[in-house]
Amino acid sequence: MMLQTDIENLPYRANVGVMVLNKSGDVFVAQRLEHYANAWQMPQGGIDPGEDPAEAALRELEEETGIGSSKVVIVAEAQDWIPYELPADLIPKLWNGKYRGQKQKWFLMRFLGEDTDIDIETEEPEFSAWKWIAPSALPDAIVPFKRDVYVAVLEAFQSHL
Repeated sequence: MMLQTDIENLPYRANVGVMVLNKSGDVFVAQRLEHYANAWQMPQGGIDPGEDPAEAALRELEEETGIGSSKVVIVAEAQDWIPYELPADLIPKLWNGKYRGQKQKWFLMRFLGEDTDIDIETEEPEFSAWKWIAPSALPDAIVPFKRDVYVAVLEAFQSHL
């Protein structure tokens, strides 16, 4: 088990998150295949070396959901990076124990396509199911350690919801 002082010395992993709104104003969420199977989340993923966060957001969205860049428009970008800490027991299991959590740059995107454009059965599937939910339902849909992130994302994009 890692000591608290060891954890505090670990960096955050740079990451992007995507809040996708449909025409009705509902948010895309998907259920992870592993870990917290009862939790839903918005698409997110790492930033490759030299990659712009907006490019990473579009790439991750397509890799995880099949939604291509022609099916969305970026409406807003969160001003600040939003960090979260992993529970201590997960740190050694994720990213070879190199990170204490993630700092995320969030993007709000409007979905221009149809539900049939969404395909979570991707080359490397991460999700078992997906649905649209009201933005107000987001904080209760996510794993507890990411709840504050979702509250911050809702605040960041409040004027667009």
